[in-house]
Amino acid sequence: MTLETLLSRSDALRSEIGKTVLGQEEVVDMLLIALFARGHVLLEGPPGTAKTLLARSFAAAMDLEFGRIQFTPDLMPGDVLGTSIFNFQTNEFVLAPGPVFTQVLLADEINRAPPKTQAALLQAMNERIVSIDGTDHSLGREFIVVATQNPIEQQGTYPLPEAQLDRFLFKLVIDFPPENVEMAILRQHAGAPMESGMETRGLAKTLDAVALANSRALIDGIILDDDILAYILRLVRATRESSEIAFGASTRAADALAAATRSLAGLSGRDFAIPDDVKRLFVPALRHRVVLSPSAEIEGRSSAMVLENILNQIEVPR
Repeated sequence: MTLETLLSRSDALRSEIGKTVLGQEEVVDMLLIALFARGHVLLEGPPGTAKTLLARSFAAAMDLEFGRIQFTPDLMPGDVLGTSIFNFQTNEFVLAPGPVFTQVLLADEINRAPPKTQAALLQAMNERIVSIDGTDHSLGREFIVVATQNPIEQQGTYPLPEAQLDRFLFKLVIDFPPENVEMAILRQHAGAPMESGMETRGLAKTLDAVALANSRALIDGIILDDDILAYILRLVRATRESSEIAFGASTRAADALAAATRSLAGLSGRDFAIPDDVKRLFVPALRHRVVLSPSAEIEGRSSAMVLENILNQIEVPR
């Protein structure tokens, strides 16, 4: 595996996803960075902004097993994880696996389920293991969650617990597309309306489990020198010292930012990271990991605005 091969595969993935999802190139890039960094992604945006289509297209462009959970207020943890059922023929309990047993999981509208059900994904996302009735079941190294949520001010939604938010590598905010992109979408769908779920049927499979493992192994070898690591640490520690942030980012956040930086470097064709890699990823990697102070919220500040301010204040290594 070489960097040229990695770039070729990532370009193929972008091309396939771009056949169904228009105007979301930056979000697609972030999905690829998370994929190779072994990270989960949370997509947030108002209804009708192609969040679900983007996640389905992402999975369809890879030769990996795909599963989907439509989160609803009555969804129970067992509906996500599965349960043990007694087999009267063998006099043993056997596992009836839930939809979490897959490789690429779309957790659709995750914040429509109550916190108890949301938390059912915690162990799966953190350890890629599910414990049912005291027995651990592996989900495999390829397991990745792409979750979608509507903004929490939408009726009938529940904010995700901080502990679960911290398991997502990125929180990506999707807004309505610009007018020219929206017109291109309308032109694309100007023919006979396609049934829901059919848009991704024609996408080519450009990445399988072996290629994914080889790509991740290549990215694992990318060097982060001490200057880059020190820069990441200064940024993360600055979130704990800011008067606009009540609770700053954790050490897990610093580790996640480092992993994402390594992945971005590889997808940029380099075997080393540069400060611009860190700067590009700082906000999407930390916007969901900090809690603003009451005064910042009263002033209408967003976590992205506060993090951008920190980014501008911390000296960039030469």
